[in-house]
Amino acid sequence: MPKYNYKAKKGPTEIIKDSIEAQNRDEAVEKISRAGLLPIKVEEEAVSAQKKEASVSLFPFGSGRIPSREVTVFSRQLATLIRSGVPILRGLGIISRQTEFPAFRNVLARIADAVKEGKSFSGALEAWPSVFSPFYISMVRSGEGSGKLQDALLRIAAYRKSQEEMLTRVRAAMAYPVLMALVGAGTIVFMFIFVLPKLMGIFSSLGQELPGPTKVVVGISFFLKNYWPHLLAGCAIGSFLVARTSTFKVRKKLTSIFLLRVPVLNQFLRKNEFAKFCRTLEVMINSGIPILKALSISIPVLDNEVIKAELSRCANELEHGASFGRALGSSKVFSPFMVSLIMVGEESGKLDEALAEVADTYERECDETIKVMTSLLEPAMILVMGLVIGFIVVAMLLPVFQMNVIAR
Repeated sequence: MPKYNYKAKKGPTEIIKDSIEAQNRDEAVEKISRAGLLPIKVEEEAVSAQKKEASVSLFPFGSGRIPSREVTVFSRQLATLIRSGVPILRGLGIISRQTEFPAFRNVLARIADAVKEGKSFSGALEAWPSVFSPFYISMVRSGEGSGKLQDALLRIAAYRKSQEEMLTRVRAAMAYPVLMALVGAGTIVFMFIFVLPKLMGIFSSLGQELPGPTKVVVGISFFLKNYWPHLLAGCAIGSFLVARTSTFKVRKKLTSIFLLRVPVLNQFLRKNEFAKFCRTLEVMINSGIPILKALSISIPVLDNEVIKAELSRCANELEHGASFGRALGSSKVFSPFMVSLIMVGEESGKLDEALAEVADTYERECDETIKVMTSLLEPAMILVMGLVIGFIVVAMLLPVFQMNVIAR
């Protein structure tokens, strides 16, 4: 019988760590609860060992990084094979031979071995948390329970594809502006360090007071040319001190608060987070996963700590009998549109449809915002770079104009 290591709460403060034998995780949780304990973490002993083994087994293949797209393709291929009547073990073998990533081939081989030993497919996936997220595993487990594993895998593939496409659009939209910024900044630094110092000798030989703009440019050039190592060292030391004096969680929360207060950008970030949350929750509810379990998996998918904290509070209120929609409405973080649709979905018993509507709407709006921001960002960056370079050129020409005026 499998053995489960657990951590549970006894009374208000006492934490107990022990192990228990049970047929599956649910039975282990039930036994722990019957003993008067509140389970916090329950994990099969074999899974823990496999996780350690997984981290070592990928080492021979370099970093062992497996692209997200590869997992998406795997999900769709396995769903197609299962629908065609191919047993899951044979399907894993077929896909393993086709993949071009040795690390992923190794993962699939280990999963197949675990299934041969009697583990469920979802149980075998749990040994690879860096490849298969809790969302993925819960969806597979739901598909196994309903006898529609192929449908669950297709839902996973569709969901992952939509998330990857959104990320690709953002990256593509930012590629050109980032390239322009790097080229422009490189050009300006080159002028300050290599071009302007050669003109300083000419300015000093004029024997006259330099104009204000020229003094500014000459000062910046002198500082960059002579103190750039100190500047780099200062930035590195500052970054190190910030990293050491504050925890990652605190920094992430402060960054989340700051981003939600930046004009224009905050609306895009909110809509993107709301779309991601609603899409994830909708897919999980559609697969028959209970809403509290779905919420516990959907919330960590988000990036903004402020929104995650508010959603966790709403989930806690739902667990204690409150309406999820009303809990969302009590927060200033969520939009009235999202709150009203979720409330209507709860009352009509069609929460999944309401979540899909919210996700569709915000995904469209995010796409439109990306297009608008891209079209405005490019000319704005050209204008800024032009103004900076123009200021440098004018500052360099002013002493010459001044000399001509004196000569007359």
